[in-house]
Amino acid sequence: MKKIESIIKPYKLDDVIDALSEVGVEGVTVSEVRGFGKQRGHTEIYQDAEYVVDFLPKVKLEMVLPDALVELATEAILNSARTNSLGDGKIFIYPIEEAIRIRTGEKNEKAI
Repeated sequence: MKKIESIIKPYKLDDVIDALSEVGVEGVTVSEVRGFGKQRGHTEIYQDAEYVVDFLPKVKLEMVLPDALVELATEAILNSARTNSLGDGKIFIYPIEEAIRIRTGEKNEKAI
């Protein structure tokens, strides 16, 4: 089992969720987050004053998947989140030692 964590642009969320559903991903946790990478934010003008926005809005997706689904899910995220511009995001993949469903006590792949 692996955990895939990805940070994407908020307006790409629906595209990514649709692509993940098509490859068989059944559960995703989504969080609204803020951060920056190489683009280091941007400046905005409001009522003739210039403001620096250091942290940009992003969306973080988290999912735990069986090993057989990891490559398909990763490709789905890559293809659906890519805009070919700075700030498209990142994908991180972590090993998972154990998963337990609280309601039933099922473990590992049965729990996800």
